[in-house]
Amino acid sequence: MSIDLFSYKLGAADCFCEMVRAGVKSLALSHPCATREERDSFLPGFQKLCAQYGVKMYQEDEPLLTDLFPISMNKGKFNVLFYQEDKVLQEYLALKEEKRAAQAAGAYVGEKRREIARRYGRLLSYSDEGMERLLAGNQEKEL
Repeated sequence: MSIDLFSYKLGAADCFCEMVRAGVKSLALSHPCATREERDSFLPGFQKLCAQYGVKMYQEDEPLLTDLFPISMNKGKFNVLFYQEDKVLQEYLALKEEKRAAQAAGAYVGEKRREIARRYGRLLSYSDEGMERLLAGNQEKEL
């Protein structure tokens, strides 16, 4: 049996919405899409899922890029963030701004860079061990 990619990505979002509602995750990400149009094709389904699970969504056109994930996974991509509490979205947006400011000041290096990646991982409800595994295994980092 073969499942088409659209159905697969929508099913993954269903799972993430359920995890956010259950409190397993504070923040979850849809699969990255190569174009805004592709991402937007999921919005009606995402809106239904959010209503079903009582979660919120934010359309992300400039994802936060950190060393948690290979740069090609999210750079130039479009996705949706799922969350329940507004403070989680505000923390995410503040973290993006903090990274921008650190880059502008030439301070996005070393421990600051790792700290931002770890804080992002905590928003995604990753364990410390999971974050360290992702950081250590990522061989494709932003320059």
